[in-house]
Amino acid sequence: MSDQDKLIEALLQERDELYQELSRLRENDKGALGKAEKKNERYEAKIKVQDEEIKKLTDHLAWYRRKFWKSSSERFIPQDPNQRKIDFEGLDVLPQEKEIIEKAEKEITSYQRTKPQVKSKPIRQPLPEHLRRESEVIEPEGIDENWICIGQEITEVLEHKPGELYVRQIIRPKYALKKETQDQANVKIAKLPMLPLPRSNAGASLLADLILSKYLYHIPFHRKIDMYKQAGVHIPASTINGWFSQSGDLLKALYYRLRELVLETDYIQVDESTIPVINNKKKRAVKAYIWVVRSVMKNLVFFHYDKGSRAQKVVVELLHNYTGAVQTDGYEAYSIYENKKDVLLLGCWAHSRRKFTESIKEDKEGAEYALKQIGMLYKVEDMAKDKDLDAEQRAELRQRLAYPILCAFEKWIVNYYPKTIPGGRMNKALSYTYNQFHKLSRYHLDGRYQLDNNLVENEIRALAIGRKNFMFCGNHDAAENAAIMYSLFGCCKASDVNPKEWFTDVLTRIPQYNNDYSMDLADLLPHNWKVSNSVQ
Repeated sequence: MSDQDKLIEALLQERDELYQELSRLRENDKGALGKAEKKNERYEAKIKVQDEEIKKLTDHLAWYRRKFWKSSSERFIPQDPNQRKIDFEGLDVLPQEKEIIEKAEKEITSYQRTKPQVKSKPIRQPLPEHLRRESEVIEPEGIDENWICIGQEITEVLEHKPGELYVRQIIRPKYALKKETQDQANVKIAKLPMLPLPRSNAGASLLADLILSKYLYHIPFHRKIDMYKQAGVHIPASTINGWFSQSGDLLKALYYRLRELVLETDYIQVDESTIPVINNKKKRAVKAYIWVVRSVMKNLVFFHYDKGSRAQKVVVELLHNYTGAVQTDGYEAYSIYENKKDVLLLGCWAHSRRKFTESIKEDKEGAEYALKQIGMLYKVEDMAKDKDLDAEQRAELRQRLAYPILCAFEKWIVNYYPKTIPGGRMNKALSYTYNQFHKLSRYHLDGRYQLDNNLVENEIRALAIGRKNFMFCGNHDAAENAAIMYSLFGCCKASDVNPKEWFTDVLTRIPQYNNDYSMDLADLLPHNWKVSNSVQ
């Protein structure tokens, strides 16, 4: 082999070695790069999760700061109109639509600016004349026969004495014939009047006081027992509980009659709230639910308890024969009535407004715009109230002023939704409002329909205060009795009836109604009782 061939062979061998070394290095680099890329992907995924968690926590922190450190009041109260669901062609507001919307907004704003603002100064009212007066005369010092009285100044101060427990003695004289031989037939005695609770020494006024103390003034029974002890009367807790349970049974028929009257109307509002109830198996209080149904036109309300369940089957059983309008929040259990014949579901703008209020910290511009549009709807209602419009006139005003705003607002929601942060508060507020929009917009169909569900939510306030005081119901029966009492108190409040007078009178008379089915228990309900007593 020549020297040249040897050189070529050596070069080729060296090249092969270099190529193998290069391939080996490339493989090592590729593996290291792959590991680096995988590691980088893991870091990026972790950072993404952390960013989402930070966003979520920041959102929650802003909400809690607003809830606990800021005012809880909601400041922002700032086609064919007869169709049940607002449909539109395209997402943009057409020129003719814009003209109608601007005209409606201008009229609403103009009315708000020109509306006279009446500010009344607080005036101390005189004390009622029927109250007993105890006079206290204070003579000035240094008065002798040289002085003559020329008048007097009277200052009245309202004082209070604790309530009084007293014993009502029912005395029934016995009479006998004046004969030497007397038997039982010859003895006469008046019949004992019917008492609220047979074989009990609790009078109607005492039972009324117990019920009012717990469900109107939210005083637990153990505190009431202590108050009676201070008055020198010792009543065991078991006796108090027995009296209350029997009172609930006594009033149950009246409660069912109230339910019938409420569900006979063609417009109701429904809501539900929690009530703690002792679960004997779990040995603790568990969260149960109580339902509230209000007749808007008759101004009657009743509470419904069904073993503490919030399931859809409860509302199905409760409203199975109902026909008319049902106004609720966005709870999915009511959706079953969306396609039911002769039932019209209405939404609650207060819930939608609340969600936009909570999203101000996240999206100030979008939330304030939404709240301004909702505020316009409420201003239309203020206008109708100020002008004292009837239902027909109110419906016409809504179709003229509120309906164009509703159409534009729905289009804005659809356009603005893609711009929001997925899962954020603004995103959820828009989603909730749009999904409920067909229910929210139906209020304009009838002037009687309310813009929101606030009237029935107000009835829950007593329940909310009560559960903070008496803490829980001992069992399902106690919760059912609580529903009865809250129902009757709600009707007393709605009819402006003195609950003490009403309960005392009704507990005295209701045994007669329960024994005579020809008498209508509806006569004892607060609104009818008030009329009959005013006539007398």
